[in-house]
Amino acid sequence: MRSDRRGADTLAASPATDAELWSRGDDAAFGELYDRHAEAVWNHAYRLTGSWSTAEDLTSGAFLTAWRRRRAVALVRDSALPWLYAVTGYLAASEFRRTTRFGRLLRRVPLDDTVRDHADHVATSVDNDRELRSVMAAVSRLPKGEREAVELVLIGDVPIAEAAVVLGLAEASVRSRISRARARLRTTSEETR
Repeated sequence: MRSDRRGADTLAASPATDAELWSRGDDAAFGELYDRHAEAVWNHAYRLTGSWSTAEDLTSGAFLTAWRRRRAVALVRDSALPWLYAVTGYLAASEFRRTTRFGRLLRRVPLDDTVRDHADHVATSVDNDRELRSVMAAVSRLPKGEREAVELVLIGDVPIAEAAVVLGLAEASVRSRISRARARLRTTSEETR
């Protein structure tokens, strides 16, 4: 009788896989997925944007999207992380387009009528990762297929096999896209020096 009880305790104590939590789809299961992966998603978002606050927003957006799509999405190899990385990449690209449009609008405003915001100055001082931003800007200019592969594999540290499944490609195609992207990024880096 005792051995049966220990076996049951061991089964109850073993953590559920991401796929099991995802399929349950309740608040507690999703909270556990968030606790497992929020830091990794935030780190990925920060590497994509170079901004702490934007990384927070993208992390929230990725998990909100996951919550909304939890019944329509199948996980890759029982891990939610590759899918969350892909969603974060898409959200980061949208954010980059939005801020680019906003920046163009701001340049149209006459400087004489503009009052400088001290908070913007402080935020710029704190968030002074110019090199990361220039690299991410160069990544954002890559063709879509190459950019997605770079964001998942090089920036997100997702294994090529898992990235291939997320992108719906063969592993060789993902490797090829990464190779072409590296060549483009090298050329861009040499041109800016």
